[in-house]
Amino acid sequence: MKIGILAVQGDYEAHARMLERLGADYVLVRTPKEAAQVHAMILPGGESTTMLKFLKEEGLEAALRALDARGAAFFGTCAGAILLAREVRAPAQDSLGFADLVITRNAYGRQVASDVRSAPTKLRAEPLEMVFIRAPWIDELGPGVEVLAREGGRPVLVRDGRILVATFHPELTGDTSVHEYFLKLAAEGAARNSFDSSASKPASSQTSTAESNPMPRR
Repeated sequence: MKIGILAVQGDYEAHARMLERLGADYVLVRTPKEAAQVHAMILPGGESTTMLKFLKEEGLEAALRALDARGAAFFGTCAGAILLAREVRAPAQDSLGFADLVITRNAYGRQVASDVRSAPTKLRAEPLEMVFIRAPWIDELGPGVEVLAREGGRPVLVRDGRILVATFHPELTGDTSVHEYFLKLAAEGAARNSFDSSASKPASSQTSTAESNPMPRR
């Protein structure tokens, strides 16, 4: 199984180092051809508008949508979370819409308001270290979205089936828990779908701030 890391802008190298620690096979993705060769994809932190512009201009948006249609797992951190959301606010912008979330950009404030915090998580018994850098807020959750961690009462790590979203930067810590969890999602997705090009996922049309059990995407 090969994990792709979108490498057009942002902290993709930190994700690569994390995968190296876990012994995972990965490739830095900059072209549609490279995207077609992976089984799962990480969208890193950075500047979401810059990344989105590159995706559209270089044909990578279509490549990522084809990967999603094949049932691949996705993991977005910070700006990557914004790209995966179905709706983006403050200001509004386009997104891939793979995760049933509504996100507000830069909600934690400017760069000087960046912070390192810790909070409980479903992934492990100990609190999880969380690095927030101009982080977005998750404002609304679809009915099939599971909250894996909250900080300050807000969801900061969530799963929508095979889509994992973090508003913080787990790749900037020494804790591999979040990436280990994603690798499990990626392996399950690859085994379940065998990357059948006819695979698709159910559409979601309603949102709710209530938490519920995950509804696995196909």
